[in-house]
Amino acid sequence: MGGRKSIGIIGMGWVGSSVAISILHSGITNELLLHDIRTEIAEGEAMDLSHGSSFYPTASVTASSIEDMMATDAIIIAAGRGGKPGETRLQLLNENVIIARDIALKLKNYQGIVIVVSNPVDVLTYFIQKFSGLPESRVIGTGTMLDTARLKEILGKTLNLDPRSVHAQVVGEHGDSEVVLWSSATVGGKDLQSWPGWTKEKETMIAEQVRTAAQEIIKRKGATNHAIGLVTATLIKWILRGERRIITLSRVLPKALGMGRVAISLPTIVGSDGASEILIPEMTNTEREKLEASATIIKKAITSVNQI
Repeated sequence: MGGRKSIGIIGMGWVGSSVAISILHSGITNELLLHDIRTEIAEGEAMDLSHGSSFYPTASVTASSIEDMMATDAIIIAAGRGGKPGETRLQLLNENVIIARDIALKLKNYQGIVIVVSNPVDVLTYFIQKFSGLPESRVIGTGTMLDTARLKEILGKTLNLDPRSVHAQVVGEHGDSEVVLWSSATVGGKDLQSWPGWTKEKETMIAEQVRTAAQEIIKRKGATNHAIGLVTATLIKWILRGERRIITLSRVLPKALGMGRVAISLPTIVGSDGASEILIPEMTNTEREKLEASATIIKKAITSVNQI
């Protein structure tokens, strides 16, 4: 990796604390700075995590102000209210945009990478980039990276294979309008749709399982946190190591793509310079129409809070 690495996390609720422990286990940082509007929560988490320092690669963990995070290599934004049972990610919108704006305004001169985890992640990624004025490539939402992982996990179980042997993607909104690209899904170089016993009914059922996965967890335990913690720590690791992975994640699209000014998930090359290059995958006409409909839903949500 080269040199010391420093990471900040803003928002130390369920998600922020899971991101923190996953980052420490990954060994990617020498310094982890924690911030929460409730100062004592950040202090308590820093103390608790520090007490486990014998069991993860050497790193200091301290509570911090946002201003003191400006020299870090990456800042993760996990601040905001979580979803309630039965509530969509977009219903969280108004409260969390106000929180995101206040944070973004403090990051105007930040030189590192900003990772947005808070929901609705696509809309918040758009507003954090807008209010901070940072380059689009350096404000990245975790987007459908987790949905894609959920899809692979379910497909792995269905096919009795390790999920890492399955290649399939979820694009669009991290939410109800997300799109599974079934037409390009492969297993061992073989089209999934030609796999023995594969049916359209399985596609419908699995896509629904992926779409509702978070709600099923929230219904049972009140929040989703561990998988997104692993997702975020892994994303940060790949960025700081400059690995140039292709990942489905959210960032504000360039005008050249013709989908308007919106943050939405597409396969993207990610490295030390952030989300540098967006790839448009092969899609059927139906998949493309669904992706465009997903973009429209996010744009409407963005417009609904434009008065802020």
